[in-house]
Amino acid sequence: MRLRYLTLLAVAFFSAFPLYYSVVVASRHNSALAEVPPPLLPGGNLLANVSRVFDTVPFALALLNSFVVAGSIAVAVMFFSTLAGFAFAKLRFRGRNALLLITVGTMMVPALLGSIPLYMLMVKLEWTGTMYALVVPALVNAFGVFFMTQFLSRALPTELLEAGRVDGCTTWKLFRHVVLPVARPAAAVLGMLTFMSAWNDYFWPLVVLTPDNPTVQVALSTLASGYVNDYVLGLAGTAVGTLPLVLVFVLFGKQIIGGIMQGAVKG
Repeated sequence: MRLRYLTLLAVAFFSAFPLYYSVVVASRHNSALAEVPPPLLPGGNLLANVSRVFDTVPFALALLNSFVVAGSIAVAVMFFSTLAGFAFAKLRFRGRNALLLITVGTMMVPALLGSIPLYMLMVKLEWTGTMYALVVPALVNAFGVFFMTQFLSRALPTELLEAGRVDGCTTWKLFRHVVLPVARPAAAVLGMLTFMSAWNDYFWPLVVLTPDNPTVQVALSTLASGYVNDYVLGLAGTAVGTLPLVLVFVLFGKQIIGGIMQGAVKG
C-alpha cells in the first residue's frame, strides 16, 4: 500500500512540475534560465511579466475569444452528441447502423485533409475573421456521438423509456426528462474534453482569424515569434492561458471524475 501511494505521489509530482516550473520562470528575468543550479522558487516579477504580455499582444481579447469559442463548442457538442447518441442507442429507424458506421468512419479521416475546402466555404460565407468560422464547423463531432451512443446504450434502461411512453411522453420529452439526467456524467466528461481541445486548437484559428482578433494559442505563438525568443514572456502568457483550464477542472472536477468512474463501472 505504501509503495502504491509513493508511486502516485511520484506521478503527480512529475506531471505537475513542468507547470510549476513554467510559473517559476515566468516570475523571473530571462537571465534565470542560465543560472546553475536553476531556480526552484518563484521570483517577484510575475505580475510585471504578465502585464508585458497584455501590452505586447491583445491577450485580453484572445482570452475572451477562446472562452466564447471553447464554451460554445463544448455546450453544442454535449447537446447534439447526447441527442444523436440517444437516437443511435435507443431509437429504431431505417439505416441506423449504417449511419453510425459512417459517423464513426469519419474519425479515420485526418482533420487537416478538409482544411482547404472548409476554408473555401468560410470565404464563400464571408465568415473569415469571425468566430462563426471556429464555432459552426465544430458544433458536433464523431467522437462525441460515438461516446454518448456507447454510454447511453448501457446506462439508459429501455424499460424506463417504455414507461415514459406509457405515461404519454413524446420523444422530445423523454430526451429532456429522462435521457439528459442519465447522460449528465458522461456529458460532463465530453464537455471537459471538448473544451480543452477547442481551447488548445491552434491551426484552424491561425488560418481563419486575423492577427488583431486572435485566440489564446495564436496570441501565444505571436509572443514566441520574435527575432530573439523572450522565454519569460512566452511562459507568462502560457501560465495565464492555462489558468482557465485549471479553473474549469476545479469547478467541474467532481462530475468529470464521477462520469469517468461510472463509465468504468458500466464497461
